[in-house]
Amino acid sequence: MLKNARVGFVGWGKMAEAMIAGLLRLRLVSAAQIVASGLRTERGAELSERYSGIGTSVNNEEAARADILVFCLKPQTIREVFAQLNGRIDKKTIVISIAAGVTMKDVSEKLNCARVVRAMPNTPGRIGKGITVWTCSGLGAEDKACVAELFRALGEELFCEEEKYLDMATALSGTGPAYVYLFMESLVNAGVGIGLPRHLAERMVLQTVVGSAAYARESKAHLAQLRDDVSSPAGTTCAAMYVLETARVRAAFLKAVRAAHHRSIELGKS
Repeated sequence: MLKNARVGFVGWGKMAEAMIAGLLRLRLVSAAQIVASGLRTERGAELSERYSGIGTSVNNEEAARADILVFCLKPQTIREVFAQLNGRIDKKTIVISIAAGVTMKDVSEKLNCARVVRAMPNTPGRIGKGITVWTCSGLGAEDKACVAELFRALGEELFCEEEKYLDMATALSGTGPAYVYLFMESLVNAGVGIGLPRHLAERMVLQTVVGSAAYARESKAHLAQLRDDVSSPAGTTCAAMYVLETARVRAAFLKAVRAAHHRSIELGKS
């Protein structure tokens, strides 16, 4: 689907690089089909050296001459770039924004374009293990298939019919790696606290998290059932779960996700 498409990236940070790397690794496009733009010339030189053959420029209009244009910018800076490129994007271009909270209506109005995609990837996409939640407006079936193929360069993709789910995805899967890393860091520190060398605790925690996620996906059992399977009557797991429930860990996660959800909505309004 992407064989003849020119793909532009406005903003050349880590997520843009992850997508570029994935597209090239999976041979979905050639390097000559990619152009990325940003502010720092040294970053452009770095990408050009790392991904030989791609185009780089400090002029965003160079990247905007694309069939698929991906805005990899923070919501705090994206509107300034929108103003710069308003009227300079071809009507046939598919415009993708991964900025948290920025709505498709906002993108369409600020850029005077009709074919818009709003997406929320997450950082495991840098190794092709992420998930990108997305929705769109003004795209036909073939266009949607093309966009889905592009997002598969980052791992899995999940299309939602309603845009309201993107703010929710931002709070859950977009922010999600931070929750997991905090949990892992806490477990490692707890292991060290009871006497394990840090390198052993880190190895145990990393493999436990990876293995638990893989097992949950493969077994397809309810997560509560999987947790119950580990819990022997009056055993160590029950003792640990009692402490976590008493500490209202579930409520803390609920509050955290709700806070991230509300912040995503606020960013869209600001």
